[in-house]
Amino acid sequence: MNINKILENSFHELSTYDEETLVKQLKERFKIEHEKMDRSGIYAKTQKLMAYNSNKIEGSTLTPDQTASLFDTGTILADGEIFKAKDIEEMTGHFAMFNEMLKTLHEPLSEDLIKKFHFRLKSGVFEDLANGYPVGEYKNRLNQVANIKTARPDEVSDRMKELLQNYDPEKKHTVEGLARFHAAYETIHPFQDGNGRTGRLLLLRECLASDIIPVIIQDENKLEYYHALNTAQTKKEYKELCQFFEKEQAKYYSVLKDFLYEYTKEPLSALDGMISDTKKELSLETRNHSESLSNTEPERS
Repeated sequence: MNINKILENSFHELSTYDEETLVKQLKERFKIEHEKMDRSGIYAKTQKLMAYNSNKIEGSTLTPDQTASLFDTGTILADGEIFKAKDIEEMTGHFAMFNEMLKTLHEPLSEDLIKKFHFRLKSGVFEDLANGYPVGEYKNRLNQVANIKTARPDEVSDRMKELLQNYDPEKKHTVEGLARFHAAYETIHPFQDGNGRTGRLLLLRECLASDIIPVIIQDENKLEYYHALNTAQTKKEYKELCQFFEKEQAKYYSVLKDFLYEYTKEPLSALDGMISDTKKELSLETRNHSESLSNTEPERS
């Protein structure tokens, strides 16, 4: 089906086939633009959206413009401002984690992959290294989050194995399946720090793996997110979290529509016509030239 025809629908009007078609196209765009280091397409837009919002939820002070500058140029215009080194280190780490996710998207989710994502996020964060936090490995100290009892360090490995076994990474999942996985992962809280950011990246990754529109949680909706997540964790009720995810999917869909729309269709057709006409002209010139040579009498000696 024509992509543009599908994009005429609102998010809630998309059929399963429509959604799968769009997400497959999105993954192809991600792959091409990442390989070409394209800073102008949906890959770059998603990198910036994801990195800014996920880090902002955790207290980053960088603005969307500063995040974009860091991604596009590797620099930030100071203009008299003072930046926390950790904010910059974690932002660049998030970019690297996102790229690692794309490179390994064909692999089923595993403990090793999750640890690799955490390593990309945290390996350049001086504060974490100075505090002795394990990077790319599970936590070695107990951590607490609000009213949630997280896994003890000696429980993490077994609980992560159980989580992945119950989830079954080889299958395609619904939004509810992803909500259940996300709530369970954040309850385990397997790392010393960076659990929210790795968890939200896994959420986006598994949306792509299941061919459903990605969930990118906006910082402006942080309180709604925390409330829905807490309800899922403490009461095992997932309806509120699913509804929240669907709202965030609809917002991202409105972003990707402009990037996936095939604006070049008519110009390319016109170009094909020009090439065809040129070939005909060249063919005619060649034929006329050949006839001219054949009609020319050879000189007599």
